[in-house]
Amino acid sequence: MVGEIMGVIQTIKNMFKRGVDSVNMNVNGKDIAKITDHPKIGIDSLEYARIAENFKYYANLFPDVNYKSSFGDNKKREFKSLNVTKTAARRLASIIFNEKCKVTLNDPTDKKDVSKEIKEASEFLEQTLYDNNFYNLFELNLEKGIASGGFAMRPYIDGDKIKISWIRADQFYPLRSNTNEISECAIATKSIQTEGDTNYYYTLLEFHEWQDEKYVISNELYKSDNSNVVGKQVPLSILYPDLAETVTLEGLKRPLFAYFRTPGANNKSLESPLGVGIVDNAKEILDTINNTHDQFSWEIQMGQRRVVVPAEFLKTDEAHPPMFDSDQNVFAGVYGAENIGVKDITTPIRTVQYKDAISHLIKEFEVQVGLSVGSMNYADDGIKTATEIVSNNSMTYQTRSSYLTMVEKVINELIHSIFELAGYGEMFESEKPLFSIEYDSYLVTVSFEDGLFVDRNKQLENDLKVFVAGAMPKDQFLKRNYNLSDEEVKLWLGDEPDTPERDKTVPNGENDSFKTSGALLNFKDDNTIQKVSMNGAQVTALINIVQQVASKQLPRDSAISLITASFPFDEEKANEILGDESFEIEPPKEQKKSNNNLNEGD
Repeated sequence: MVGEIMGVIQTIKNMFKRGVDSVNMNVNGKDIAKITDHPKIGIDSLEYARIAENFKYYANLFPDVNYKSSFGDNKKREFKSLNVTKTAARRLASIIFNEKCKVTLNDPTDKKDVSKEIKEASEFLEQTLYDNNFYNLFELNLEKGIASGGFAMRPYIDGDKIKISWIRADQFYPLRSNTNEISECAIATKSIQTEGDTNYYYTLLEFHEWQDEKYVISNELYKSDNSNVVGKQVPLSILYPDLAETVTLEGLKRPLFAYFRTPGANNKSLESPLGVGIVDNAKEILDTINNTHDQFSWEIQMGQRRVVVPAEFLKTDEAHPPMFDSDQNVFAGVYGAENIGVKDITTPIRTVQYKDAISHLIKEFEVQVGLSVGSMNYADDGIKTATEIVSNNSMTYQTRSSYLTMVEKVINELIHSIFELAGYGEMFESEKPLFSIEYDSYLVTVSFEDGLFVDRNKQLENDLKVFVAGAMPKDQFLKRNYNLSDEEVKLWLGDEPDTPERDKTVPNGENDSFKTSGALLNFKDDNTIQKVSMNGAQVTALINIVQQVASKQLPRDSAISLITASFPFDEEKANEILGDESFEIEPPKEQKKSNNNLNEGD
């Protein structure tokens, strides 16, 4: 009996120790050749033909161009496409999710002080995500998901750790779904084995199903000598001798996988639970962009310099040495051109026309995928200011917001699946749960980086007003506006030994952090600016403040409050640093232009 129990435990362990390998799911078979022919899988095979096509655009895989030469010969050349699909997917993925994002756990009751259990759960989750390089890999897979319409994640067990398997859109097959989420699925894994001189292709189908409120995972292995055919079912023991055909788990509240789909309805298959990629509704404009770019590239190649000379000029022998450089292909010999002489017949390349056409087409593509116009074009007038970026990215911002909703949802589902698996002690080598916590006792919070959509100058101005009003601590002000670490904040505020000691005594018992008039910081001696120890970052920041005051970008009173709050100087020294009030410098061109436009509008 003990041996039987241990055997069951081992099979369960083996079930969850296996990850999902990369698969090239090129399904064009017949009969039962396609995975969608499986009786458990009811989704239309055209959905996966669509996904395969999306990945071709993403990978920039297009057939060669066939053409006829001037002599009527059939020729072939490489198609020169412009891979804007990859560019757009990468751009969207980077502004939606990056390594600066943070996943945390909180108390669902909104208590200020979280419990010890949640703190320990947060530490466990943080370590698990770190071990899986989660933040970098999520952005990478999100990029592919944006192009294809979705992707999936599945936690599995590796020793006494939980790892995350990443599943592409062409590896994920939904079995059952409702209006909220996909609750059952099949995951396909392909491998190749060489037997003699023949390559055999194995397809492992891993089914996740609910049966009588129990979570059932079953495995089927198929073999074929054709990479495009799934083949016939064979015993699991051929490749996976320790893998059980069926494992039943009780007590789970959600599936052990999480599926991300792109926002918006699937207009290609209205009943499909799968998402659509950015390619699906932009193939016509993508084809036009690629064809235009190909024509432009071919015209550049064929428009190289050509000079017609009499054929005799190019004949060489011992008596007639080369008249032109023999290593060049610029010169073309023409018989009967004695009267023509040497003539340049190079045709001009239509650079402006092609450039304008491609630029216009890219703008149309930007609208199709939800990016603000100009997001993928180089600005002719130089780098845009932060204010321009914020104001001109309304469409990008809205698109990002839609994606964030789906990203937050799938991360929430993944975290719950991780803790579900972590609490199943029988599957670990120690036969003890890695971590146990109730399903509803924690709240998953995802913090996203919004730096792209923040006008830093406006933020500095607003934060300064809040700080002077006494509503923001000094350390928070410095962190938000100067991107300082805790150690750098301490150095700026003079908490380090190498910084002159400050008099923290404030009249009338007021806290110096909230004093709005007079010197916020006072020296115990009369140190001058030359005697004060300052690092490079402090000096640079101080110079920037002086320049902003001189160029009328920052009010002098605000600058004084900022200097006395952020540096070891009193108000008198701040005035001395800022110099004569009559001193001015020419504002930057962009700022001057903006002011002129404002005056004209007034």
